[in-house]
Amino acid sequence: MPSSQACPVSGAAGGQCPAGSASGRSRVGPRGCSFSGYTQPGDIHAAFDIPRGVDAEEWLRMRERKSINEVLYRNIPSVKEISTMKNIDSLNAAEHDLLAVALGAPARQVMIRAEEIGSATGWKDGYLSKEHGFCQPDYNEAPGALANSPGRIWSDLCERIPGCVARGRVRESVAALPLVQGTENVIPDKALWAAVVALGMICSIYRYEDKNDGHEGVTINPTKYKPNCDMGDDLGEELVGIPRCVALPYFQVSRRLGRSIPHLTFFDQSSFNMKLKDPNSTYPYVGRFDNMEMRWPVFGERTEMAFQKGCADTSASFQHGPDAIASAQEHVMHRDNESLLRDLIRLKEILDRMPNAFHTINTNPNSGENYVPGHQWVRWGKFSAPLSKRCPASSGLQFFPFLVMDAFLGRKKYDSFLGAEAIHLRAWLPSNVRAFIAAIEYHYPVHQYVRESGDPRLMGVFEGIVEAYAGERGFMGTHRYKVFGILEIASKSGRTETNGLSGATESDGRPWEVTHKQFSESMKERLDPYWGNITVEPHEMRGTFEETRHSAQVLNRSFVDTDPNRSIATVTLDIQNTGITFQPGDRLAVMPMNSWTECAKVAAALGLGDYFDRQVALTPTWERFARHLASVTRQGQGFRLTVRDILRRGHLAPITKDLALKVHGMVRASSNTVLEVLATEEWPVRGTLGDLLQGAVTDTNPHIWDRAFDLDGDMRWLTDLIPVEVPRTYSISTYSQELLPSTVDLTVSRAEYKLCSTFAGNEDITCAGVGSGFLNPFLSSGDELIETDERVLIGVSRPLNFQLPLDRAAPCAYFAGGSGIAPFRSFWQSRMASHNNGARRDLLYLGVQSREKFCYEEELREYIDAGLMEVHLAFSRDTRGLVYDQRLQDLVEKEMPPRYIDALIVEQGATISELVLSKKMGGQGGYIYVCGSVAIFDAVMSGIRKALYNHCSATMESSEIIISKAFAERRFMLDVFMTPKPLPCNLATIPVSELARHTGHRPDTRMWIAVHGSVYDVTDFCPMHPGGTLIIKSNAGVDCSKTFDNLAHTNNPEVSSLLTKYFIGQLTPKPDFHGSPEISDMYDMWASYLRTTVETLVAHQFEMYEIMGASDDGTSESFLRGSENVWSRENLVNIGLGVRMFYDYQSRLLQGGFSALFGPKLQELVLKLSFTLADASAAGTNTRLPDVLGIIARAKTSPDAVATSQEVALVGRFVSESSSNIRFAERGVFNYAAKSVQLDIELLEDIREEACHGMDAFESVMAMDAHTDNQRLTVLSTFLMQTLERMAKRLEVFYSKLSQHKIYNPGLEKSPARARWNLVRRRVFDGSFFTLTAETVLGAAPAYVSAQNQQAGQVDFDSVMSRIQASIRSVPRSAPSPQTVNAMHLARAATPPTETNAMARHENNTAMRAMSSFIDQNMRAIRRLSKMPSAPLTFEQLQAAVEQQQHLNGNGMTMNSPPSPPSSRGSSISTPFRGPHHGSGLHISMNDSNNRSRAFSLEKLMAGAGGRGFNTRASTAQQSSSGSHVDTQMHMRGGLRSPPTPPLDAATALNAMMGKLHVRPSATSGSVPTSPALSATGSHGEQHGVRAARSLSVRSIGPSVQLQQPGQGHPTRMSTNSLRSFMLANGTVAGSGSSGHVGHGHGHGLERLKVAPTF
Repeated sequence: MPSSQACPVSGAAGGQCPAGSASGRSRVGPRGCSFSGYTQPGDIHAAFDIPRGVDAEEWLRMRERKSINEVLYRNIPSVKEISTMKNIDSLNAAEHDLLAVALGAPARQVMIRAEEIGSATGWKDGYLSKEHGFCQPDYNEAPGALANSPGRIWSDLCERIPGCVARGRVRESVAALPLVQGTENVIPDKALWAAVVALGMICSIYRYEDKNDGHEGVTINPTKYKPNCDMGDDLGEELVGIPRCVALPYFQVSRRLGRSIPHLTFFDQSSFNMKLKDPNSTYPYVGRFDNMEMRWPVFGERTEMAFQKGCADTSASFQHGPDAIASAQEHVMHRDNESLLRDLIRLKEILDRMPNAFHTINTNPNSGENYVPGHQWVRWGKFSAPLSKRCPASSGLQFFPFLVMDAFLGRKKYDSFLGAEAIHLRAWLPSNVRAFIAAIEYHYPVHQYVRESGDPRLMGVFEGIVEAYAGERGFMGTHRYKVFGILEIASKSGRTETNGLSGATESDGRPWEVTHKQFSESMKERLDPYWGNITVEPHEMRGTFEETRHSAQVLNRSFVDTDPNRSIATVTLDIQNTGITFQPGDRLAVMPMNSWTECAKVAAALGLGDYFDRQVALTPTWERFARHLASVTRQGQGFRLTVRDILRRGHLAPITKDLALKVHGMVRASSNTVLEVLATEEWPVRGTLGDLLQGAVTDTNPHIWDRAFDLDGDMRWLTDLIPVEVPRTYSISTYSQELLPSTVDLTVSRAEYKLCSTFAGNEDITCAGVGSGFLNPFLSSGDELIETDERVLIGVSRPLNFQLPLDRAAPCAYFAGGSGIAPFRSFWQSRMASHNNGARRDLLYLGVQSREKFCYEEELREYIDAGLMEVHLAFSRDTRGLVYDQRLQDLVEKEMPPRYIDALIVEQGATISELVLSKKMGGQGGYIYVCGSVAIFDAVMSGIRKALYNHCSATMESSEIIISKAFAERRFMLDVFMTPKPLPCNLATIPVSELARHTGHRPDTRMWIAVHGSVYDVTDFCPMHPGGTLIIKSNAGVDCSKTFDNLAHTNNPEVSSLLTKYFIGQLTPKPDFHGSPEISDMYDMWASYLRTTVETLVAHQFEMYEIMGASDDGTSESFLRGSENVWSRENLVNIGLGVRMFYDYQSRLLQGGFSALFGPKLQELVLKLSFTLADASAAGTNTRLPDVLGIIARAKTSPDAVATSQEVALVGRFVSESSSNIRFAERGVFNYAAKSVQLDIELLEDIREEACHGMDAFESVMAMDAHTDNQRLTVLSTFLMQTLERMAKRLEVFYSKLSQHKIYNPGLEKSPARARWNLVRRRVFDGSFFTLTAETVLGAAPAYVSAQNQQAGQVDFDSVMSRIQASIRSVPRSAPSPQTVNAMHLARAATPPTETNAMARHENNTAMRAMSSFIDQNMRAIRRLSKMPSAPLTFEQLQAAVEQQQHLNGNGMTMNSPPSPPSSRGSSISTPFRGPHHGSGLHISMNDSNNRSRAFSLEKLMAGAGGRGFNTRASTAQQSSSGSHVDTQMHMRGGLRSPPTPPLDAATALNAMMGKLHVRPSATSGSVPTSPALSATGSHGEQHGVRAARSLSVRSIGPSVQLQQPGQGHPTRMSTNSLRSFMLANGTVAGSGSSGHVGHGHGHGLERLKVAPTF
């Protein structure tokens, strides 16, 4: 116990307790702080600074009537003084001072004092009471007091805020308020909390609207709104720019509450901003989600309300926690172990219930008022950003239960980021909360007493409290997974807002993964005092031995039916004195032991018979297990594992591929038995390690065997070979009303399988599963005998998705098959124990094979006879049926044909349908539970669908919607298990590109995911996913193994069971590139880019469908999917939500330029592909490459892009100018938004398709016959570069299409005449109307860019490098990342909506670093290939270069340089694009021949075999000596370009390309072609579309290469289409000339080629 020096008062009295026994007299009363009610001799006047001559007791009582804030915060420094402080936290009182004023420890004293003066002082020290904890005793007291004071104007405005936000009138409404002081004579103390909440919300929404006023995105001539009123700039930086009419009272009210600076807290927004529907509905706590409404919403949308109600529910679920903690501390003072045990169990039950509150926040669109989409949730996060950089952040770290439980459990480490921030935010909590925390942390620590007591019951229960709060399955773990899912959606859906360090520039992981890691570190700090140094992540403990933290013993096994084989048994375990508690629905994890028979097989084969008690060397995993086992069984540090332990507790069955491969390697591939096992087509193999070794020992050389399994050393090979077994999980089948249960029952069905023929031969041998065979062995086996000296490791886990409803009167229906009845026994026993509610209804639907296997028949008949249950049965192999007779309340025997459970459900369809239907649909809103195998699950779901179809719905689709609604409302719960069965491994694999095409974002399309090499079609499972549909959708089309692992699904047997139902094949592995690291690296880069395209496409659908759902009748297509209509509020246009959402969305898309797709990640591909092609070309030639980056830059600055930006800027004006103008263009905005996002998603689909074609090329290129990997690399790089060019061209088409749509469309409006007149009036006011009367000036510059000034479509390597280097230089230097949560919230709020989303920013930063690293590593080669000087240019060099460039542009050729060949002179001179975000592209020609570029023209890279040459896209012009360019691009403004050819077969094209590569690459020259993928050309006046003949010039190597001479063959136009578009036949490449015919050269005939459009 801590000494008196830890007392806050004795510290003030020189380290001696003022009430101590200085006079030698004995202490009076129990141990405790003397000034907390036990007056002892001592100088109490000195201890409390009481004036002499004043009665101390009376003085203390009088002081108790003052609040803590009145005593400690009487003289808060002025604004000026605060502004000079370096540490703003020093403004808060020390916790020891708080505790002294609060009458000190124990915590009960703090609580009593808070209750006594709370109501009289308006609870200004914070809410704290015995009955309500940290919640408000009366939710209406403070708002009612505010409404009866002059401050009513603030609460009235708060009620209007959602409408003002929707109309864009927030700032005008706030500025119009009169000034009402926040002083005591105006605002009473009882109204303080309502006042600080209302004023805080008003100030925050004003700041939010000021920062997001329609000028933060695409805008033209921004003009900020300036209110005509006094501002609160002199009240501190928090209130700068906020009208004084709210700033001043907020400042005053905050100080009265002890807040030295005004700030909005987490609990202000949620817990203290609620009102109750029924204050008398108190079970299990009053502040439940369904019993609350948000008092003052800001945006008025369902997302905001659901999120804030969910947060308030989570806090309210801890309502009785403070009282339980205070009671536990009192029992420690009195050393009352029995009472302490009772209150610790009560606290554990509270913590066990708390994670359910997180599920009130649901990402399933069908979850009704619980639906919280991630992309909308973050809007509230931006609103609640701190008012200044010194304000404490409005963070979940302020959540009271976090900080209270940390103190109660004695958390010592706060080294993590979240730990340090929690300490900082703790100083800003209300005074009563801080005093309560200090009382339990510094005095009479319960955790220390429990540890020193040695009572196994107390230690066991306390271990359960630790797990329930900080464990992976407990409160912290559930919170971590919930945050992970929401942040993943938010980060992927175009948002920058994340919490913690998520998305920081230097982060090594993706934003949500970084946050997940931070939560992990914080959890491990909390667990450290109990579990020691944890070396794995919390989610990696799921499904491992670390979940079994208790030990038990098997007591007996008993029959539950009349089956003589006892295939199902009740297994009873002794848990006396373990401290284990459990609730209905809980599961027991059991670490099984291998049978002695299997141990003997392994021992006999390895010769271990005499070594059972020998200690062995351990692997790291076995070391962890040894420490864990010693801790659980309390055997001390000297405990060591023996051979016996390894064999009994290791994994011996079934045989996995890894296990077989280990044996195969150890015996040096010499065993035919092992080879036969490895040749199987199904894994795992039905057999054990003993069977495998028994067979292998007979056909393996003895010398090899003895060397592999050496018994003379430390035998480390044994732990290398045999891994640690994993626990099996079983539903608990009993309900106990004891305080601490002494036993627990499991209903175990023995899993039986036939031994593999490799081991069984011709015999029919039946074996039992490891877990079920251990708990329920064959009656004839020796394992039936119970070992009295062996302890079984066990652990209790709580499935949050399989719990009884809080409403004890709610009807429940249980569907089970066989042993699936196990959890329902605990369900009905629990509900029958409180059967006083006659409205309750329990129904059991059971499917079993026969009457003999009807479990718990006698027990069920008792409940049936009492009228407490209905039982309906289906026997699948027995005609002796049992039918429930409601009149007789009995099961009546009846002959009937065998049937399955689905037929039973259809028969009872009317009753079941009413249970499934929600109350809003007129049904009973019952809770449906399904437990059984995957087959039972399928049968039950099929029966319910048919029942709904027969009785409720017109179509099966409607039935699915009803079921999905029940799942979303968490009324449909599953406990599906499966005996592991082999999966086929000989199915055709699924390519990565095929996976990417199945994202399910379009209606009636399938949704696939990949997990650890397997592909699953989860379309049908998505609506049932407990975590919400959006989580799965955000991972559609990609390998989500990492997410799967982070969410602890990998080791979850329930998830594994369900996945097998949706398995469709194995994912095609990465090809073997035969030792070519360049192609391997390129594969990884392209695969990463493909993943980015898929994730971008999938993520954009969340907002796209909401925007596309716009309609003028107040409905939305998305509304049917669960999303509310974002465009309308009360029949008026919702500017604050719908219009702003579209403006932010489209601004981010346009200004960011699709950063994820066309930003650094694509530039990295261009850089490495360009380098590869240039480096592979012959020296002395000028490399010509597709101008991918130039096309993108020109597209983003084209007239079409400008016109598009103007339309988006007009939407921004509607936001900034409120509702004055949008009423004349409502339907125009709706229509424009829908059209825009439709084009957005089409572009993303096209980019994905192009990336898929590129992915397919890798496998095709490796299948070709090539002499060297360099040949493959060149062909592959050529194709990929052309694919990138096609992507860039698609961006041009996108802007061209989008620019054709306009917001101004009077014909759509309800009043076309008013819409036209409004436009004319606006034109008159801004002066643009009179432009129509001005004369056109002859010779004026046109509004478009001349085609002659466009790039010719090809650039050299220098141009590519200049753009890449310009991009790298343009990246701003990353400032040090914010070191506090507050700073991160500020940075989040300051981020404009056009900023790249968190996921894309991480990907782009990674790509930038990769490009920079690549350039550094290859600088010598880049300098060799480039004409650019290696050192920075001086001013004189730049001036000379500019003059030379100007001269070059004027004359069309470079001075003092050798003449270019006719075929390349024209294309070698290009005017580089000079855009605002790119380098100048300056080309320098040096006179010195040594500095002349060694790069070559890519127009020569690929020459045809046999002397047939190829020209580039502008071949006709390039063959002339003039050197001028002929631009083949059509300007997009007047109309769309002609489409490219559709992709053809990649393998055929690549084979034909490789057919040209016959000789060594060292003597090569050629060209890499680029053709305008989307350019239009005419063919002899064809009137019906464009016919383009496309060809590919591949690099031919060797002396046979001949350059095409002018006039030789037909000129060709090259294609950047997919590999499938290359038309190659008979070793000849097709070309297209002006005639539109295909030229084969050498007098071959001509053939017309038609090109099909793809748009």
